Amino acid sequence: MPSKDLPAEELRFGRIPINNVTPVVECGRIPAKAIPGEDLVIGATVFREGHDLVGVSAVLYDPEGVEVQRVRMHPVGIGLDRWGALLRPEATGNWTFAVEGWADVYGTWHHNAEVKIAACVDVELMLAEGVALFRSAAAGRSAEDAAVFTAAADTLADSGLPVEDRFAAGSSDAVLDIIDRDPIRDLVTSSARFPLRVERELAGRGSWYEFFPRSEGAVLDPTTREWTSGTFRTAARSLERVARMGFDVIYLPPVHPIGTTHRKGPNNTLVAGPGDPGSPWAIGSAEGGHDAIHPDLGTFEDFDAFVDTARELNLEVAIDLALQASPDHPWVSSHPEWFTTRVDGSIAYAENPPKKYQDIYPLNFDNDYTGLSEEILRIVLMWIGHGVKIFRVDNPHTKPLKFWEWLIKTVNDKHPEVIFLAEAFTRPAVMHALGMAGFQQSYTYFTWRNTRRELEEYFTEVSSETAAFFRPNFFVNTPDILTEFLQYGGPGAFKIRAALASTASPLWGVYSGYELYEHVARPGAEEYIDNEKFEYKQRNFAAAEAEGRSLAPYITRLNEIRRSHPALGDLQNLTVHSSTDEATIVYSKHKQVRPGDPSSRDTLIIVVNTDPHSARECTVSLDLEALHLDLQDFNEDGTYWVDDLISGQSWRWGAHNYVRLDAHVEPAHILSVRRNS
Repeated sequence: MPSKDLPAEELRFGRIPINNVTPVVECGRIPAKAIPGEDLVIGATVFREGHDLVGVSAVLYDPEGVEVQRVRMHPVGIGLDRWGALLRPEATGNWTFAVEGWADVYGTWHHNAEVKIAACVDVELMLAEGVALFRSAAAGRSAEDAAVFTAAADTLADSGLPVEDRFAAGSSDAVLDIIDRDPIRDLVTSSARFPLRVERELAGRGSWYEFFPRSEGAVLDPTTREWTSGTFRTAARSLERVARMGFDVIYLPPVHPIGTTHRKGPNNTLVAGPGDPGSPWAIGSAEGGHDAIHPDLGTFEDFDAFVDTARELNLEVAIDLALQASPDHPWVSSHPEWFTTRVDGSIAYAENPPKKYQDIYPLNFDNDYTGLSEEILRIVLMWIGHGVKIFRVDNPHTKPLKFWEWLIKTVNDKHPEVIFLAEAFTRPAVMHALGMAGFQQSYTYFTWRNTRRELEEYFTEVSSETAAFFRPNFFVNTPDILTEFLQYGGPGAFKIRAALASTASPLWGVYSGYELYEHVARPGAEEYIDNEKFEYKQRNFAAAEAEGRSLAPYITRLNEIRRSHPALGDLQNLTVHSSTDEATIVYSKHKQVRPGDPSSRDTLIIVVNTDPHSARECTVSLDLEALHLDLQDFNEDGTYWVDDLISGQSWRWGAHNYVRLDAHVEPAHILSVRRNS
């Protein structure tokens, strides 16, 4: 059957073929992730038959379906038929985008005329075709644009002028300005419209700080050696310290009652003393479960006051959503079907062989999926009612994926501002699927990526390959994770990891004590000795800072840089550059803050010595095109100025630059490319 008789919906290709549009997740069934003001990298493979040229546009539609942005796409690579552009949604909601391919009528004529006129072939015919092209294109345009096109046609038709002058009229600055702004298009073909879920800024940008409220203000009696727990009221006094360092989110581990059965003692021992507080993740006792507050921390009134204080300091409170229970949780007696009963009649406790968590019962969704799901939804909504808009979810990969998809959608339909962070250190496919199921962000493998090559590969992956559905939050440490790099790297290691995390991802996090260089691990484990998960901890932050033993000023500076440089707020704008040293990583981030205004460009070059034990020297080679420099940015000798945002020094740089970074002094350059325009 001739193709003209086939219904359009049965055809895979339109008049101009459009393939492999990105970012598209699961063929468009799942929205790609975005935040307001973020530049999204749009890509597509577009071509046509023969030798005529094609043009490609990316089009952005707001939640009402109204076109709000249209940009010309540009070739990516040579001979690949791949095109790219940036789109920038400016508000939250369910947006869409499409790619349009079209016959580039002007580009085809201009290319053919240029070649033929230079070869003295069909000269008058090519000029006549230009006349017809401009006269036809003038119709329907503004009076000003029509006048430009008409003047071009008149000059092209003037046989009394030299051929070179006639042809030049077809590519004047005025003509090219119109063509760039409103090209002459034919055979316009559009892709499907693909979904974008644009969520609030903290879903994709932010600095997190974790502390245990029971340690903030905890008091140890020097005589009896008994502890008095910190409370929400005492912890609220620590919020100003966190805010001064420039953090956006204060994350609290579980704040619920803690079970006593099989309670863990210090350093995860199996026997707890009478004064040992137990792990906050062993949730539930006679005082209540996930909808209750540990009596030592205070009341809901105290929690609400804590949230209010945080809000006044421009901090948001995130709490832990740990879907598990201690043997003393009310659910164990009221809903035993929510757990797994073994053949001997006992309830199965949590295991991660060889680790055993006898103080925790994992949940089993298979016996009463609906009842358990609705109970968890009730709990989440209850905490939202107390001002919580961010949930850090413990081990989400141990729960059914369909549950998370349902829960997050149900919550976000009613509360689109709510954010879920997946604490899922597991297989890549599972972590990625959690992002597709709705988790706004996730913990990552960054914690274990330490060498230059490891970091280059991982930064490239999360910034370009998985960015549509997986937002990486680069935590430098957690109560469970103290890597060998930090155990043995000295203060330089702490600076290195903080500089990398805060500049490579728009999301990063710190667990309390990092700024004090806490680095001693429990023998045989990758976690802190005297772990705060199982005991109270007193820290004198003020004394450490006063004595110059604190990383807090450095962390504060990093967060200041993040807030003052918009380029660090986007995920997909990272470019890896090269160096001659195997331990020195180089990458840049670029953003044009106000589209169309070159003077608003923000470009940073980050150079980090990843070896915490020594000084490293190398030559850094940069892809200048990725820096988006203009001619006026260069000095007379072909160099340009960079300003180090850490040290305050400035240098003239070029394509190849000598760098020396001493991990014992300062392991990182964060260089702002100075704009002379």
